[in-house]
Amino acid sequence: MGILRTIIWVLLTAVLVIFSMANWIPVTVTIWPGQVLDTKLPVLILVSFLIGSVPLWIALRASRWTLNRRLDHSERQLSDLRAMASRPSDPAPAPTPAPRPVDDIPPSPLETQ
Repeated sequence: MGILRTIIWVLLTAVLVIFSMANWIPVTVTIWPGQVLDTKLPVLILVSFLIGSVPLWIALRASRWTLNRRLDHSERQLSDLRAMASRPSDPAPAPTPAPRPVDDIPPSPLETQ
């Protein structure tokens, strides 16, 4: 898979170099009224591409960072739950004896007569 990716990048670079050599002409760009920029066409295309792609790249990296944090948090929770599940359970406590009835209740005053 890596060799295929390398071949694609080499072909793309070759096409860009051929395009740049064929179109190496000066271009006048008016940025604001009164400010004119003279540059070569391939440089203008490259700068335009970067202006468009860099913000998207930053947004994708930020979302990837957020998703990686969420995944790490979920993996930590899962490992904690697995550790709790594999922990031996506590032995059942010994049953407590039933309370004995109390025999020291004084007799009612009506019974003494």
